[in-house]
Amino acid sequence: MNHIHELIQHHRRFVTPQRFEKMQAVLENRTRYITVALEDIYQSHNASAVLRSCDGFGVQDAYIIEGRNPFKPNKKIELGTSQWLTLRRFRKSDHCTEAAIEEMRARGYRIVATSPHSSNVELEKFDLSKGPAAFFFGNELDGLSPAMKAQADEFVKIPMFGFVESFNISVSCALVLHHLVHQLQSQVSDWQLMPEEKQELLLEWLRGSNKNWRNIEAYMGAHKEE
Repeated sequence: MNHIHELIQHHRRFVTPQRFEKMQAVLENRTRYITVALEDIYQSHNASAVLRSCDGFGVQDAYIIEGRNPFKPNKKIELGTSQWLTLRRFRKSDHCTEAAIEEMRARGYRIVATSPHSSNVELEKFDLSKGPAAFFFGNELDGLSPAMKAQADEFVKIPMFGFVESFNISVSCALVLHHLVHQLQSQVSDWQLMPEEKQELLLEWLRGSNKNWRNIEAYMGAHKEE
């Protein structure tokens, strides 16, 4: 029995069987094949709604770029969903966007801007089979920064048929994820988390469900040495 599995078996005693089963079921639909990056989101309700959409559609990671605006989720809107997500934050630097893109490229992601551009691909025609993709969403006033768009590999747009030129950022993110997650599960074979990733997240979630988890593990360690 490996160490993580041993810890999981111990911590599961402190949650109900129903909650443990729910965690396992959710993990089966989690993905890192697609991810979301938020660049300098200003309004807390938009940031919170995006996190809620990520959790609801099974997207595990969210990259948070805070070059100008701090990221402050509204708990009444995100409803605790951030505790189930992996938030990768980039802040206190003049080059937050570049640092985030560098990390995502290292993880194998294509960098995709959701922004008007001459080489836009409509969302329905975006090809997920070409490899993992990170979708960038810009702030409410200016959209994505020139630095981000200069480094984008691809551009995608949501078809619109009215007078308005854009959707609210939280609506845009929900529309993109709704389409891509369904496409992902039907067209991509390796969209799910690896077994070791599931185990690591399950342990993280169990720890997050018990504020005394450190004391529990310290007790385990002390008795293991006896």
